[in-house]
Amino acid sequence: MFKDKINPNEEETHQEYDFVKLDDLSEVMIPERNESGSSTSILNPGSYESDEESGSSTSTSIIPLSNLELNTPTAAIRRTTRITRPPKHHCCYVKKFENSYVILLLYVDDMLIAGANIVEINKLKKLMSEYFEMKDLGAAKQILGMRIARDRIKGTLTLSQAEYIKRILSRFSMDNAKPVGTPLGNHFKLSKNQSPKSEEERYYMNKVPYASAVGSLMYAMICTRPDISHAVGVVSRYMSNPRKQHWEAVKWILRYLKGSTETCLCFSGKDLVVQGYVDADLARDIDSRKSTTGFIYTYGGTAVSWGSNLQKTVSLSTTEAEYIAVSEVAKEMIWLQNFLEELGKERQSGTLYSDSQSAIFLAKNPAYHSRTKHISIKYHFIRSLLDDKQLLLEKICGRNNPADMLTKSVTLDKLKLCATSVGLSA
Repeated sequence: MFKDKINPNEEETHQEYDFVKLDDLSEVMIPERNESGSSTSILNPGSYESDEESGSSTSTSIIPLSNLELNTPTAAIRRTTRITRPPKHHCCYVKKFENSYVILLLYVDDMLIAGANIVEINKLKKLMSEYFEMKDLGAAKQILGMRIARDRIKGTLTLSQAEYIKRILSRFSMDNAKPVGTPLGNHFKLSKNQSPKSEEERYYMNKVPYASAVGSLMYAMICTRPDISHAVGVVSRYMSNPRKQHWEAVKWILRYLKGSTETCLCFSGKDLVVQGYVDADLARDIDSRKSTTGFIYTYGGTAVSWGSNLQKTVSLSTTEAEYIAVSEVAKEMIWLQNFLEELGKERQSGTLYSDSQSAIFLAKNPAYHSRTKHISIKYHFIRSLLDDKQLLLEKICGRNNPADMLTKSVTLDKLKLCATSVGLSA
């Protein structure tokens, strides 16, 4: 229960308010009460500021001094801040003005404030300081374990997890390991049949932190390292009953990270259009014979969304596997377009590139064929998107498709080409 800070002169008995969880709000961010009864604080918020004369950008961070509970009612905050949450994203809040807007990015108890107008940013920070005890920490340099670095001369911003990777290498005693050039060697042929057979092997694997290591790798993969998506996806299939061969594959990934610790995503802000790349590898999984789908979306030439996973069904041909991959991945394109539109960007038809000419033909020419009549109806969703011109489906040469590294182990030269194509740099 809290007193209304806006009207302190009113009697306390008429100004008591309860907590409202974040999930219940569409227009405001309020700390969420945890099971112990205390509230979580908002940590590490930052904001991008724009120098209108030079065109450069700076950022500031604000942070509560302690785990303070909100002391204003929900209605008062809605009335004064007018912050709204786009329905397509649950961690983003937008405060719009006549010619600009400010974005609040919130993840659990971490926040960033981004905007093009420093005046409006300062107003918002001042307004929020009426509800929270806040301290300005200067330029935002880190968020969720990702290091933020800006080059104002070149106009670039990089996201790196070098420090996080060094910590996990040290945690699993791999900081002195010999580096390797690829995330997963071609000699690894992993399957469930390699599960421990003897009691001695089971005893050995019970002492191996397999799940912990895979979880640590997965966080790096999700944030800034699309180049290890395929490798992490493969080793994560054996979490319940890993064997020595599986653990060797995990250590191989750690050795790859040892040699590419400084790899980062570099954003330049040029050519801000959404482009997608998709690929499929037929029957890659030894156990289920399901195909692997890999995709990566770029905005301004840098990766913003990626994934590598097994398909839900067993494909009977390469065309079917590629067609299913295209239809599934197209859903991510629509979400990205809708999200950017809610942020005020003009909607444009993005382009999705596939290296399968037969899958593109099947999507653009919905003719009846005995070899494709068994394909589930939901995978024909891509045809509707093409008819409505919500996206473009184009051919790309296989050797230039960066999604290749998300479906299979590739050579060192191909890996470098794929990584450079999506904004990964050392």
